[in-house]
Amino acid sequence: MESRTKRRLSPSQLDALARRAMGVGVSEAVELTDGFANAVWRLSLDDGREVVLKLSPPPGLRQLTYERDLLRMEAAAIELAGSAGVPVAGLLRAGFDDPVLGGDYLVLTALDGTPWNRSAPEDPQELRRELGRHLARLASVTGEVFGYPHNGITAPTWRAAYLAMLDALLADTLRYPTPLPVPTGEIRRVAGAAAGVLDEVRTPSLVHFDVWPGNVFLAPPGSADGRIQAIIDLERAFWGDPLADLVTPTIFGELAETDALLAGYREVRPLELTPAALARVDLYRVYLYLILLVENGPRQYPEEEYAPLRDLAATSLAKAVEALR
Repeated sequence: MESRTKRRLSPSQLDALARRAMGVGVSEAVELTDGFANAVWRLSLDDGREVVLKLSPPPGLRQLTYERDLLRMEAAAIELAGSAGVPVAGLLRAGFDDPVLGGDYLVLTALDGTPWNRSAPEDPQELRRELGRHLARLASVTGEVFGYPHNGITAPTWRAAYLAMLDALLADTLRYPTPLPVPTGEIRRVAGAAAGVLDEVRTPSLVHFDVWPGNVFLAPPGSADGRIQAIIDLERAFWGDPLADLVTPTIFGELAETDALLAGYREVRPLELTPAALARVDLYRVYLYLILLVENGPRQYPEEEYAPLRDLAATSLAKAVEALR
């Protein structure tokens, strides 16, 4: 989707950046437009390699509070997820504060698979089961602090970190006036009253928090390593409750006991959907739907493309707040 946060580079600028990062120039560059925030290109390098270049937004562009230094979190998350056996696109090079670009970039291994949202697999339930297993493996990656270490929104407990993350997002609605179906004060009051259930989470786990079908690549037919080739775009990752990673694969819906995603998750890691766990899911839905509404402020999506997503997010936010209430 078109977004003001996507940086524009000319062919000569892309070539120069590839030479600094990879030591060779670019023979062909194709912009990948499916993403919502960062500019992404698939580059054919002069030495025959195929890579993906991901750029941070232009320097000085105002963003949401949690969005500062997202590519730095993504670089760390890719390495950690890969070490836990989660399929990811390999990180070839990370450049931070590039002196010419004036920002951050990542160079990743190009994938030859197909995004799930662009395919019609014959076995979608088995794919959800496989995805559940990968999310459970990701949950095994643990950290030292809750929240977003790369931009300073952290706390020693998950309850405090979640409320700090929520407060930062609600504060962003003042910088970027956002029509919400529920007043910000009411959202904070309801979430704060329900936040005691977050005390069940004692260990910070790595949470992707953007596992929708467009971020899941399916391997070409005949692959021996499973149908899912890679889970991409870990830029929104944080340290928190692994249960939060079941929210985006069920976005705008419900988490049902019959979901194959849960069955696969439980093959690797125990999970019980207690009333407290379901309340935690509702808290994470509130946070996710707020992001989808507030991020339009700095990004300025095209109205016609964004309107269906905005309307779904607004309806779902009101529903999640009511569930907590």
